[in-house]
Amino acid sequence: MIARRTLIKGASMAALAATATGLPSGESHAQQVPNSSGTAPAKLKAPPGACDCHQHIYDAARSPPANPSARTIPNARVEDYRLLQRRIGTTRNIIVTPTPFPATLADNLVTLDAIKQFGANARGVAIIGPTISDADLKTMQDGGIRGVRFTAAVDNPPTELISQIEPLAKRIANFGWHVQINLNAATIIALEDLWNRLPVPLVIDHMGHIRQPQGIEDPAFTVIRRMLDKGNTWVKLSVTYDSSKDGPPGYADVNKVGQAYVRAAPERLVWGSNWPHPNETDKPDDATLFDLVMQWAPTEAARNRILVQNAATLYGFTRSM
Repeated sequence: MIARRTLIKGASMAALAATATGLPSGESHAQQVPNSSGTAPAKLKAPPGACDCHQHIYDAARSPPANPSARTIPNARVEDYRLLQRRIGTTRNIIVTPTPFPATLADNLVTLDAIKQFGANARGVAIIGPTISDADLKTMQDGGIRGVRFTAAVDNPPTELISQIEPLAKRIANFGWHVQINLNAATIIALEDLWNRLPVPLVIDHMGHIRQPQGIEDPAFTVIRRMLDKGNTWVKLSVTYDSSKDGPPGYADVNKVGQAYVRAAPERLVWGSNWPHPNETDKPDDATLFDLVMQWAPTEAARNRILVQNAATLYGFTRSM
């Protein structure tokens, strides 16, 4: 595991380090990418500064998981993700600590190390628990962390997890971070009062796992719309495959949800690939997933807002490159 001393020394420089994808902004090339099907480049030309706001890094050689039994994904390192950037043309990325890493600074070293490798065009979202120290939160801030994630997209998520959200939200408020939730639609509905009490912005993963075939008639969509209208909630347009009944390559049912979000609140949406798609045995075509943005947001202005401007606001990038 990376020595804590080495991490702390380098972490504060992460936001200043340069990153290189090997491509000018927006260019995409045919490319074989680990944990992704297909090789064709994306049809959508990514605007300069386009950000993938949801991806994971697994790198047991550089940063073994603190829990030896934790799941790892082979070929999901920084150098592997750069191949995806080459294929779809994005230049910024948000690294989300994957679920096997639950609570401490040590559990997030893989993400902090990846931010350092990517440099100024990367930020991160950590998974923390109530025992985290203020000093460790400061180390994460210096290392590029900008939010904390609570994930249990299952029926009846653990009460212990839910009870941590509000107290930890209060602790991260001074850093200007946000709370990110990966919870199923029923849980999002049940906890609407909690979301309205949070002292920080709320980011909802994966379109809120809106259920199909209900789509925009799902009561969860109504709840999320209500929160979007209040101006302190964001939605990640990501993981179309997990709730789609229609499936690839078109994902027609989920496209209707994405389109409805864009019509409702284009200023509160960001996009994410979810690479390396850790829960998927059959890996999706990432260029196809990226191209869906053209269906959700048919105008160049809307796409630029979702891919560049909103990400810059939420994660603290400059608005142009």
